[in-house]
Amino acid sequence: MSERPIVVITGSSRGIGAASARLFASQGYGVCINYFRNAEAAESVARDVRAAGVACITVQADVSLETDTLRLFETVDRELGTLTTLVNNAGILLKQSRLLGMDADRINKLFKTNVTSCFICSREAVKRMSTASGGEGGTIVNVSSIAAVLGSPNEYTDYAATKGAIDTFTRGLALEVAGEGIRVNGVRPGIIDTTIHADGGEPGRVQRLGPTVPLGRGGTAEEIAEAIYWLASDKSSYATGTTIDLSGGR
Repeated sequence: MSERPIVVITGSSRGIGAASARLFASQGYGVCINYFRNAEAAESVARDVRAAGVACITVQADVSLETDTLRLFETVDRELGTLTTLVNNAGILLKQSRLLGMDADRINKLFKTNVTSCFICSREAVKRMSTASGGEGGTIVNVSSIAAVLGSPNEYTDYAATKGAIDTFTRGLALEVAGEGIRVNGVRPGIIDTTIHADGGEPGRVQRLGPTVPLGRGGTAEEIAEAIYWLASDKSSYATGTTIDLSGGR
Protein backbone atom coordinates (compact mmCIF):
# COMPACT_ATOMS: atom_id res chain seq x y z
CA MET A 1 0.00 0.00 0.00
CA SER A 2 1.04 3.63 -0.44
CA GLU A 3 2.58 5.45 2.51
CA ARG A 4 -0.48 7.70 2.68
CA PRO A 5 -3.76 5.93 1.93
CA ILE A 6 -6.13 7.62 -0.50
CA VAL A 7 -9.89 7.05 -0.63
CA VAL A 8 -12.45 8.04 -3.25
CA ILE A 9 -16.00 8.14 -1.88
CA THR A 10 -18.68 8.64 -4.49
CA GLY A 11 -21.72 10.66 -3.51
CA SER A 12 -20.03 11.97 -0.38
CA SER A 13 -21.51 15.45 0.01
CA ARG A 14 -24.18 14.12 2.39
CA GLY A 15 -25.39 11.18 4.44
CA ILE A 16 -23.36 7.98 4.66
CA GLY A 17 -20.78 9.26 2.19
CA ALA A 18 -20.11 12.42 4.17
CA ALA A 19 -19.86 10.51 7.45
CA SER A 20 -17.42 8.11 5.80
CA ALA A 21 -15.28 10.97 4.49
CA ARG A 22 -14.95 12.41 7.99
CA LEU A 23 -14.10 9.01 9.48
CA PHE A 24 -11.48 8.13 6.87
CA ALA A 25 -9.92 11.56 7.36
CA SER A 26 -9.67 10.96 11.10
CA GLN A 27 -7.66 7.83 10.28
CA GLY A 28 -5.16 9.69 8.11
CA TYR A 29 -6.58 9.07 4.62
CA GLY A 30 -6.38 11.61 1.88
CA VAL A 31 -9.96 12.01 0.69
CA CYS A 32 -11.66 12.69 -2.63
CA ILE A 33 -15.20 13.92 -2.08
CA ASN A 34 -17.27 13.27 -5.18
CA TYR A 35 -20.56 15.09 -5.64
CA PHE A 36 -23.16 15.49 -8.36
CA ARG A 37 -24.81 18.89 -7.84
CA ASN A 38 -24.32 20.42 -4.40
CA ALA A 39 -20.88 22.03 -4.41
CA GLU A 40 -21.61 23.94 -1.21
CA ALA A 41 -22.42 20.76 0.72
CA ALA A 42 -19.32 19.04 -0.66
CA GLU A 43 -17.12 21.93 0.41
CA SER A 44 -18.64 21.86 3.90
CA VAL A 45 -17.61 18.21 4.26
CA ALA A 46 -14.20 19.05 2.79
CA ARG A 47 -13.62 21.67 5.49
CA ASP A 48 -14.22 19.02 8.14
CA VAL A 49 -11.86 16.63 6.37
CA ARG A 50 -9.09 19.21 6.03
CA ALA A 51 -9.47 20.10 9.70
CA ALA A 52 -8.22 16.56 10.40
CA GLY A 53 -4.94 17.55 8.75
CA VAL A 54 -5.22 15.48 5.58
CA ALA A 55 -5.32 16.28 1.89
CA CYS A 56 -8.79 16.62 0.39
CA ILE A 57 -10.23 17.48 -2.98
CA THR A 58 -13.81 17.83 -4.16
CA VAL A 59 -14.68 16.65 -7.67
CA GLN A 60 -17.99 17.19 -9.39
CA ALA A 61 -18.83 14.17 -11.52
CA ASP A 62 -21.89 12.21 -12.53
CA VAL A 63 -20.39 8.78 -11.94
CA SER A 64 -23.05 7.10 -14.06
CA LEU A 65 -21.31 8.73 -17.05
CA GLU A 66 -18.09 7.18 -18.29
CA THR A 67 -16.49 10.48 -19.30
CA ASP A 68 -17.15 12.02 -15.88
CA THR A 69 -15.83 8.93 -14.12
CA LEU A 70 -12.61 8.94 -16.13
CA ARG A 71 -12.11 12.61 -15.27
CA LEU A 72 -12.75 11.90 -11.58
CA PHE A 73 -10.08 9.22 -11.33
CA GLU A 74 -7.58 11.16 -13.44
CA THR A 75 -8.03 14.12 -11.08
CA VAL A 76 -7.33 11.88 -8.10
CA ASP A 77 -4.20 10.53 -9.80
CA ARG A 78 -2.94 14.02 -10.43
CA GLU A 79 -3.90 15.80 -7.22
CA LEU A 80 -3.90 13.13 -4.48
CA GLY A 81 -1.79 10.22 -5.64
CA THR A 82 -2.12 6.44 -5.64
CA LEU A 83 -5.64 5.21 -4.92
CA THR A 84 -5.92 2.65 -2.15
CA THR A 85 -9.67 2.53 -1.39
CA LEU A 86 -12.89 3.11 -3.32
CA VAL A 87 -16.25 3.45 -1.60
CA ASN A 88 -19.10 3.10 -4.10
CA ASN A 89 -21.72 5.06 -2.21
CA ALA A 90 -23.43 7.15 -4.89
CA GLY A 91 -27.06 6.20 -5.37
CA ILE A 92 -30.56 7.56 -5.67
CA LEU A 93 -34.13 6.57 -5.05
CA LEU A 94 -37.21 8.15 -6.55
CA LYS A 95 -40.71 8.82 -5.25
CA GLN A 96 -42.35 5.86 -3.58
CA SER A 97 -44.38 3.81 -6.07
CA ARG A 98 -45.81 0.42 -6.78
CA LEU A 99 -44.63 -1.29 -9.98
CA LEU A 100 -47.73 -0.13 -11.86
CA GLY A 101 -46.58 3.47 -11.41
CA MET A 102 -43.08 2.91 -12.80
CA ASP A 103 -42.02 3.58 -16.37
CA ALA A 104 -38.89 2.59 -18.27
CA ASP A 105 -37.27 6.01 -17.87
CA ARG A 106 -37.48 5.77 -14.08
CA ILE A 107 -36.18 2.21 -13.96
CA ASN A 108 -33.32 2.92 -16.37
CA LYS A 109 -32.32 6.04 -14.44
CA LEU A 110 -32.07 4.06 -11.22
CA PHE A 111 -30.02 1.27 -12.75
CA LYS A 112 -27.70 3.69 -14.51
CA THR A 113 -27.09 5.74 -11.38
CA ASN A 114 -26.94 2.95 -8.82
CA VAL A 115 -25.42 0.07 -10.80
CA THR A 116 -23.56 1.37 -13.84
CA SER A 117 -21.70 3.86 -11.67
CA CYS A 118 -20.53 1.08 -9.37
CA PHE A 119 -19.23 -0.97 -12.30
CA ILE A 120 -17.28 1.78 -14.03
CA CYS A 121 -15.86 3.28 -10.82
CA SER A 122 -14.74 -0.18 -9.74
CA ARG A 123 -13.18 -0.79 -13.15
CA GLU A 124 -11.10 2.37 -12.84
CA ALA A 125 -10.10 1.46 -9.29
CA VAL A 126 -9.04 -2.06 -10.31
CA LYS A 127 -6.91 -0.64 -13.13
CA ARG A 128 -4.96 1.33 -10.55
CA MET A 129 -4.89 -1.18 -7.69
CA SER A 130 -4.33 -4.55 -9.35
CA THR A 131 -0.96 -6.15 -8.72
CA ALA A 132 -1.38 -7.82 -12.12
CA SER A 133 -0.91 -4.42 -13.74
CA GLY A 134 1.75 -3.05 -11.39
CA GLY A 135 -0.52 -1.70 -8.65
CA GLU A 136 -0.09 -2.13 -4.92
CA GLY A 137 -3.50 -3.64 -4.13
CA GLY A 138 -6.41 -1.98 -2.37
CA THR A 139 -9.96 -2.27 -1.17
CA ILE A 140 -13.42 -1.57 -2.57
CA VAL A 141 -16.53 -1.22 -0.44
CA ASN A 142 -19.96 -1.14 -2.09
CA VAL A 143 -22.93 0.42 -0.31
CA SER A 144 -25.98 -1.76 -0.89
CA SER A 145 -29.23 -1.76 1.12
CA ILE A 146 -31.26 -4.19 3.18
CA ALA A 147 -33.93 -3.45 0.56
CA ALA A 148 -32.04 -5.95 -1.62
CA VAL A 149 -33.12 -8.66 0.82
CA LEU A 150 -36.56 -7.34 1.83
CA GLY A 151 -37.63 -6.24 -1.67
CA SER A 152 -39.19 -2.93 -0.52
CA PRO A 153 -42.71 -3.75 -1.78
CA ASN A 154 -45.13 -0.90 -2.50
CA GLU A 155 -42.35 1.67 -2.24
CA TYR A 156 -39.05 0.97 -3.97
CA THR A 157 -38.89 -2.41 -5.72
CA ASP A 158 -36.80 -0.79 -8.46
CA TYR A 159 -34.32 0.60 -5.94
CA ALA A 160 -34.23 -2.76 -4.16
CA ALA A 161 -33.44 -4.49 -7.45
CA THR A 162 -30.51 -2.17 -8.11
CA LYS A 163 -29.09 -3.02 -4.71
CA GLY A 164 -29.55 -6.73 -5.39
CA ALA A 165 -27.40 -6.19 -8.46
CA ILE A 166 -24.75 -4.54 -6.29
CA ASP A 167 -24.71 -7.55 -3.96
CA THR A 168 -24.11 -9.90 -6.88
CA PHE A 169 -21.44 -7.64 -8.33
CA THR A 170 -19.67 -7.43 -4.96
CA ARG A 171 -19.37 -11.20 -4.81
CA GLY A 172 -18.35 -11.64 -8.43
CA LEU A 173 -15.75 -8.89 -8.48
CA ALA A 174 -14.28 -10.07 -5.18
CA LEU A 175 -13.59 -13.49 -6.66
CA GLU A 176 -12.31 -11.98 -9.89
CA VAL A 177 -9.61 -9.86 -8.26
CA ALA A 178 -8.83 -11.79 -5.05
CA GLY A 179 -5.50 -12.91 -6.49
CA GLU A 180 -4.55 -9.36 -7.49
CA GLY A 181 -4.29 -7.80 -4.04
CA ILE A 182 -7.79 -6.32 -4.04
CA ARG A 183 -10.52 -7.07 -1.52
CA VAL A 184 -14.14 -6.23 -2.36
CA ASN A 185 -16.88 -6.14 0.25
CA GLY A 186 -20.21 -4.47 0.89
CA VAL A 187 -22.60 -3.15 3.51
CA ARG A 188 -26.40 -3.34 3.56
CA PRO A 189 -27.73 -0.41 5.59
CA GLY A 190 -31.29 -0.56 6.86
CA ILE A 191 -33.40 2.46 7.79
CA ILE A 192 -30.76 5.14 8.23
CA ASP A 193 -31.47 8.71 9.26
CA THR A 194 -30.32 10.66 6.19
CA THR A 195 -31.92 13.07 3.76
CA ILE A 196 -32.35 10.41 1.07
CA HIS A 197 -35.83 9.63 2.39
CA ALA A 198 -36.98 13.10 1.38
CA ASP A 199 -36.02 12.21 -2.20
CA GLY A 200 -38.60 9.43 -2.01
CA GLY A 201 -41.28 11.85 -0.83
CA GLU A 202 -41.31 10.90 2.87
CA PRO A 203 -38.83 12.91 4.96
CA GLY A 204 -40.18 11.32 8.15
CA ARG A 205 -39.80 7.71 7.02
CA VAL A 206 -37.19 6.90 9.67
CA GLN A 207 -39.50 8.17 12.39
CA ARG A 208 -42.36 6.07 11.01
CA LEU A 209 -40.45 2.83 10.56
CA GLY A 210 -37.71 3.10 13.17
CA PRO A 211 -39.90 1.73 16.00
CA THR A 212 -40.67 -1.38 13.90
CA VAL A 213 -36.98 -2.36 13.75
CA PRO A 214 -36.00 -5.02 16.33
CA LEU A 215 -33.51 -2.58 17.89
CA GLY A 216 -36.31 -0.03 18.09
CA ARG A 217 -34.78 2.79 16.07
CA GLY A 218 -33.30 3.88 12.79
CA GLY A 219 -29.55 3.88 12.34
CA THR A 220 -27.13 6.74 11.84
CA ALA A 221 -24.80 7.50 8.96
CA GLU A 222 -21.90 7.34 11.38
CA GLU A 223 -22.75 3.75 12.35
CA ILE A 224 -22.61 2.70 8.70
CA ALA A 225 -19.38 4.61 8.15
CA GLU A 226 -17.71 2.59 10.92
CA ALA A 227 -18.45 -0.66 9.07
CA ILE A 228 -17.33 0.78 5.75
CA TYR A 229 -14.04 1.86 7.29
CA TRP A 230 -13.50 -1.54 8.91
CA LEU A 231 -14.02 -3.32 5.59
CA ALA A 232 -11.63 -0.91 3.87
CA SER A 233 -8.94 -1.26 6.51
CA ASP A 234 -6.42 -3.98 7.27
CA LYS A 235 -8.55 -4.92 10.28
CA SER A 236 -10.71 -6.93 7.88
CA SER A 237 -7.78 -8.48 6.04
CA TYR A 238 -9.43 -11.92 5.70
CA ALA A 239 -12.75 -10.61 4.39
CA THR A 240 -13.61 -10.47 0.72
CA GLY A 241 -16.86 -11.09 -1.12
CA THR A 242 -18.71 -10.38 2.13
CA THR A 243 -21.69 -8.08 2.60
CA ILE A 244 -22.56 -7.03 6.15
CA ASP A 245 -26.17 -6.34 7.18
CA LEU A 246 -26.48 -3.17 9.27
CA SER A 247 -30.22 -3.03 9.67
CA GLY A 248 -30.99 -3.23 13.36
CA GLY A 249 -32.13 -6.83 13.05
CA ARG A 250 -34.46 -6.54 10.06
